[in-house]
Amino acid sequence: MKIESKVIHAGIEPDPSTGAIMTPIFQTSTYVQSSPGDHKGFEYARTGNPTRKALETNLAALENGKYGVCFSSGMAAMDAILQLLDPGDEVIATNDLYGGSYRLITKVHARYGLNAKFIDMSKPTAVARKISKNTKMVWIETPTNPMLNIVNIAAIAKSAKRKGAIVVVDNTFASPYLQNPLDLGADIVLHSATKYLGGHSDVILGAVVTKKKELAEQLFFTQNAVGAVPGPQDCFLVLRGIKTLHVRVDRACKNAKKVAKYLDRHPKVGRVYYPGFKSHPGHEIAKKQMRDFGGMLSFDLVDDKLDAAHKVMSSTKMFALAESLGGVESLIGHPASMTHGSIPKKERLKVGITDSLIRLSVGIEHVDDLIADLETALTEI
Repeated sequence: MKIESKVIHAGIEPDPSTGAIMTPIFQTSTYVQSSPGDHKGFEYARTGNPTRKALETNLAALENGKYGVCFSSGMAAMDAILQLLDPGDEVIATNDLYGGSYRLITKVHARYGLNAKFIDMSKPTAVARKISKNTKMVWIETPTNPMLNIVNIAAIAKSAKRKGAIVVVDNTFASPYLQNPLDLGADIVLHSATKYLGGHSDVILGAVVTKKKELAEQLFFTQNAVGAVPGPQDCFLVLRGIKTLHVRVDRACKNAKKVAKYLDRHPKVGRVYYPGFKSHPGHEIAKKQMRDFGGMLSFDLVDDKLDAAHKVMSSTKMFALAESLGGVESLIGHPASMTHGSIPKKERLKVGITDSLIRLSVGIEHVDDLIADLETALTEI
């Protein structure tokens, strides 16, 4: 089944009691048993819920995995993955990953003995040299947030597996429509389903997909034991959003390409970070492991000053100044003070997150309106 059909049909069955084509919202905390232990697969809603189960099955199919595990947020999903590790274990991660991911590793799990290295993953051979006997997990983001760097999943997964490390890919920016890391050798895929999967900026939810039964069993155990589970209404909203994933992402990709070209020609714009450009160092890898280049891009200003960036971001009307990404509406953000505010300035500057760097989540509006909005904002500086 092609992904355009999977988003609508995989794991979805009409409700047997009514024939409803949409998965019902099972708003319940517990389930009646005919006798002790006879619970027909559902006993308590923290442990399982039919709406959540339908979403987990659908997500597993989208990523060509076997097991989907849903959590109350993307960070809760990441936390569950990191709990696969023991004190003293080492995780190697990209050095320009999402600020919340950096914070969770360094401020929460480091307190319990997790060691971390944050490195440039643009060269797989260099990454391979960093993997030691203590490295139990390699954490990949690609495209990265917010620098849009591309990581060669297949090459790094091959090196990591030779040394027994689990390979995790945060696939939030690409979505399952553009990229399937499990097919490239990853062990686990993570999504902030809040973003492209939900697609309408109305839900918070996280998801993990794997092919490996042992990993799935550990993740399901943590899901139940810790209890950071999404409610059935949230699961329903993501199921509904997924049905138009391919249509929304196609439009966002087309719009982003035109916006990136416009910005690249603008005299007040410094550099545009967009993997669809042939000049992008990861362009060829992106062509190979992605179906398109995504709806995300970043750019900085020739006048690399914080007040100039603030003027641009406060002057847009179509692009809303807000956290998050991947919705139908276009968003504009300032990584240095918003998504990556928890990363020390010295560290963020090393990877190019300057004071004037602006990140765009390009939505599905008419691209002429988006470009006109940016043109008006850029005249303010």
